[in-house]
Amino acid sequence: MIEQDTIKLLRQCDAGVKMGIDSIEDVIDYVSNPKLRSYLNQSKDEHNKLHKKIQQLLDEYNDEGKDPSPMAKGMSWIKTNIKLTLNESDETIADLMTDGCDMGVKSLNKYLNEYQAADEKSKAIAKELIRLEDYLGKHIREFL
Repeated sequence: MIEQDTIKLLRQCDAGVKMGIDSIEDVIDYVSNPKLRSYLNQSKDEHNKLHKKIQQLLDEYNDEGKDPSPMAKGMSWIKTNIKLTLNESDETIADLMTDGCDMGVKSLNKYLNEYQAADEKSKAIAKELIRLEDYLGKHIREFL
């Protein structure tokens, strides 16, 4: 049970961290405010570091991880492009990113509760990802 919950939690973290990186990459070229760009680049760097840790743990279990669902990725891409087409501003980017961060925090907390038998290492990874998402979401609210 521990190993199954551990792998399932790591897979969800893998999908979440990839979604975060992709979301930042989708908007970064539209950012005009240097401070907002800095927050996003810093967050992307932290997400990439965490992704490496997640991948190392998944490798220990001979698991390839998980990509974000095509539906979630597609819906995010559509929402981002429509909103940016209508209003290409830092405010729009901050709105999109805070929504994404809030969804990530909510989903990851749900998975932490669902996979309670996961090992402490994978729980710590999930909590670190929650912290990253929460930090970014709070710090870019000033651009809303």
